[in-house]
Amino acid sequence: MLVKGRTCLQKEIIQETRHYIFRNIFAYLGISLYILIDTLFVSITAGELGLSTLNIVLPVFNFFNAIGLMLGVGGSTLFSLNKVRHPEKVRNLFSQLITFAAGTGIIFIILFYLFTTPILHLLGANEQTLPLAYSYFRILAWSAPFIMCKYITVNFIRNDGNPSLTMAAALTETLSMIVLDYVLIFIFDLGMNGAAIAAAIAPTLNLVVASFHRRFAQRTLTLRLAMPDWHWLLKAARLGTASFFNELSSGVSIFVFNWVLLGLGGNPAIAAYGVIANIALVVIAMSNGVALGVQPIASREFGKHNYAGVITSLKLGFKVTLGIATGTFICLTLFRQPVVAVFNTAHSQALSVYATSGLPIYFTCAFFVALNVLMMMFMIAVNRPRQAFFLSIMRGYIILIPAIVICGHLFGINGVWASVPITEALVTVIGTYFVTTCIKGWKNYKKEGI
Repeated sequence: MLVKGRTCLQKEIIQETRHYIFRNIFAYLGISLYILIDTLFVSITAGELGLSTLNIVLPVFNFFNAIGLMLGVGGSTLFSLNKVRHPEKVRNLFSQLITFAAGTGIIFIILFYLFTTPILHLLGANEQTLPLAYSYFRILAWSAPFIMCKYITVNFIRNDGNPSLTMAAALTETLSMIVLDYVLIFIFDLGMNGAAIAAAIAPTLNLVVASFHRRFAQRTLTLRLAMPDWHWLLKAARLGTASFFNELSSGVSIFVFNWVLLGLGGNPAIAAYGVIANIALVVIAMSNGVALGVQPIASREFGKHNYAGVITSLKLGFKVTLGIATGTFICLTLFRQPVVAVFNTAHSQALSVYATSGLPIYFTCAFFVALNVLMMMFMIAVNRPRQAFFLSIMRGYIILIPAIVICGHLFGINGVWASVPITEALVTVIGTYFVTTCIKGWKNYKKEGI
């Protein structure tokens, strides 16, 4: 009877994890598809220079996302670990994080307005791209508090048992951004500024939809006026540090890519990377969807000391993420020329050559990226932030940055593309060691009766 009970429990965990995973995939896929459409609209209205400008400013967007994910993932993990046994400890945590994110976002707006030109020069803007980037950057700065609050909100709502609402909020944001993009860019003829305005408005609509969580019958989450408690803020940031560096690594890598590619191929090479990087965001988004689908289940079962349940959710995550990676790699390899042609509206020969040759090389990383994101989120879910942080640092900085510079110097632009799969493969080896060691430790606890 005990075996049958465990089997039924495992089936329930598989079903629940699948429910979370696929709703998160659709939610994050919707956001990433908007980015692709935005890139297409920018290429139509501003051509090769527009794509270069978009890629130059993109690290700022990653920076906002990174802070939001750090507070959202870390805070919601604390929420999941404590809401069953010690709910009083995390009753105001959500409210504290929202207050902190809103205040921090306002500070960013002020700083970015005061130092617009120096920041853009640092990001790689030159005489050709600075005029386009200047106003785009300033408008995008207004999205800072809304993006950060959005990531905190959706992560808490998901961990409060309402992933369907987070999916609806994300899809609403995506559809509104597409509509706003089209209207502001083409009907009102605002060009890239229209794209920036759309990016600033749409996160607020995500928050509006997310506010309907107050009608969710099973909710334990509440929003009230609460000043930040630095003790809990630091604990949330500590648990979310890996997510911060993981997301920020995209921005840092784009920054380094831009500078290296500018020297090797000029603005056309940066524009080609803009196409590749934005397609990569779709892969990363789906990987995040799987990982964030596994995380609340793994955290909850870990809090119950049900290690079999944690492993069950992880195994399902592995299967789904590898399936997605395989399909992505095959599609981008077979259809790389039409994919590039969609974004190359100015018919730049140099952009076409760089991007077409780069896609199959770069996206060899799809398999490893999917596994790495899942393993990092898994380590956070089971309260091992140090290992997750280490993987993030290795993946986004210590291995990747030297790999871009060295491979670019030795093998040119194709070497730059190859630096990503090389990095991700090495991190997969390290991550696999961390995960297997963790699981072996649980088996020892079970044998010892602890």
